[in-house]
Amino acid sequence: MIERWRRRGSRPRAPLRRGWALAEPHERRFDPRYGVAVAIVVAVAAGLRLWGNGSGLPWSYNVDEAQHFVPFAIAMLHGNLDPGGYFANPPAYTYVLAAIFKLAFGTQQAHRLYRSGDSTQIWIAARVASAALGTIAVWLLYLAGARLFDRRTGLIACAIMAVAFLPVFYGKLALNDSPTLAPVCLSLWGSAGIARLGRKRDFVIAGLGLGLAAATKYTGGIVVVPLIVAAFSSVEAGRRLFVALWLPLAGVIALAAFVAANPYSVVDFHRFLNQLAQQSNESGEGNGKLGLTHGSGVLYYLWSLSWGVGWIPGGAAVLGALALLVRRWWWTFAALVPAALGYLAFMGLQGRYFGRWVMPIIPLVCLLAAFAAVSLAELLARGRPRIQAAVLVVLAAALCVQGGFYSVHSGIVNSRPDTRAIARAWLLKHVPKRSHIVVEPIVLKGAKPPDNWTKPWTALPDLLTHRGRRGILYVDAGKEVKLEDYERTLSPALVGLYQRDGYCYVVTGSTEEGRALADPKAVPNAVAYYRALAKAGKRVLTVSPLENGKTDVGFNFDWSFDYYPADYSRPGPLVDIYHLRGGACTAHHAKRRGHAHARRKRHGGARH
Repeated sequence: MIERWRRRGSRPRAPLRRGWALAEPHERRFDPRYGVAVAIVVAVAAGLRLWGNGSGLPWSYNVDEAQHFVPFAIAMLHGNLDPGGYFANPPAYTYVLAAIFKLAFGTQQAHRLYRSGDSTQIWIAARVASAALGTIAVWLLYLAGARLFDRRTGLIACAIMAVAFLPVFYGKLALNDSPTLAPVCLSLWGSAGIARLGRKRDFVIAGLGLGLAAATKYTGGIVVVPLIVAAFSSVEAGRRLFVALWLPLAGVIALAAFVAANPYSVVDFHRFLNQLAQQSNESGEGNGKLGLTHGSGVLYYLWSLSWGVGWIPGGAAVLGALALLVRRWWWTFAALVPAALGYLAFMGLQGRYFGRWVMPIIPLVCLLAAFAAVSLAELLARGRPRIQAAVLVVLAAALCVQGGFYSVHSGIVNSRPDTRAIARAWLLKHVPKRSHIVVEPIVLKGAKPPDNWTKPWTALPDLLTHRGRRGILYVDAGKEVKLEDYERTLSPALVGLYQRDGYCYVVTGSTEEGRALADPKAVPNAVAYYRALAKAGKRVLTVSPLENGKTDVGFNFDWSFDYYPADYSRPGPLVDIYHLRGGACTAHHAKRRGHAHARRKRHGGARH
């Protein structure tokens, strides 16, 4: 009787349809071996994402991290959940952070910590939340893969994503890229359930995941494609009325989840639409991002997958798509491949592209790569389960080796002091307080923590135009320029203004100078500015992020900020500090020498 109940309980409620990868009924029963394996993979995923997540603190050197989610979450602690008309990024992750800050610290304590000189606890809490959601995504991807294919495919797919470089690195930062993967994989799990089991609850799960994914990052809405494909496969199986009722309901659930996690998109609908249009226009401004030299966005994203997930998984994903066609699993192919290709085409046609923007389709790539490995193992060792298992272990290791190596490297690099922190320590030791210095926007300078990097000195506000009446550096009505336009404001004449007005120390970074050198024809004045600076000033400090102090740091909008290349030994750009002579700087230097001589005389001529 018990055996009869088990067999009945393991049978799918809806007929399995042609065109889907079919698993055996026993796949629905819990297997402790896979339970242990998944637990190990999830633990590894969590460890890699938490390793080095204190990088740079108490300063957040990532501009997007510093300016977007955490500041808005802090502002919401008094009860006003309005993102202030900011809809360039949806606020779901911001709401999660606000809830965490409220529960962990309380309103007053969170504000005090954030506005204190050391906001490390706030940033760590936000980054741990990102890591936790990214780790949950790994587990959900296993569930989706096990349901859509089988447990072997699910386990290999989640292992690939557990160690893939892009999900691991951005799981260390308080950005919405890693958190988006959790609802994306939740929706994939629900869509797999619709395809395989045809249950009502799976429409609810898929719709809920879709809405939350889009409310965390708009591009997470790509999982609508597998949902629709799964539903229409039920129509082919003769369940037209069922799909006609439940597919629209899944859409309603998705919309409700989106609005629940982004309520002011309805309350302030006009501004919401304007922000979306503005964000789309900015993404399409190909000439606005100096240093973005790749000509094709599609090729850039394909290249990003080659290191963000790995060359072998990327190639295996292509083979997995072909295997689906060969085995005539049309619906499985339609659920995964068009979504990935459509996403690459749409994002690649934008004027700007960054590797992390490809992350919403990484779960699809992992599933296809894992399926290719399982198909190859079955082909090579058909009817020999032990050999087949050994082949699978080898193939899984090959799929994970590149991501694992560079994710471990990332943990080591991010656990070390940032080059900007080392440069600041030198400034504290050698440059008197209230001295006038110039620091390029390799750090954020402003009133709010952690933007107090330059607090001991009087720093030139370099994101304001450098022109003004009487040549004063930062007047011109304080006209602000965008960060990516900073290089366009530079010219050799600035060096003379620095000297005249007593800005005697200039701190430069490869993430700014490198943009100019990457496209010198676009900003010839900036290239001339760096030459004039090197000629007029003495380089008193160079801090390299590369091993053995190498200084050949090239510029790339991904690798310069995520430190992927194996040559990196610490985070940060190449930092140079110049000491200028001439003008007020000469008088300042003579005055300092006089003070130093007087101190030595008082102490019997001893040098310190």
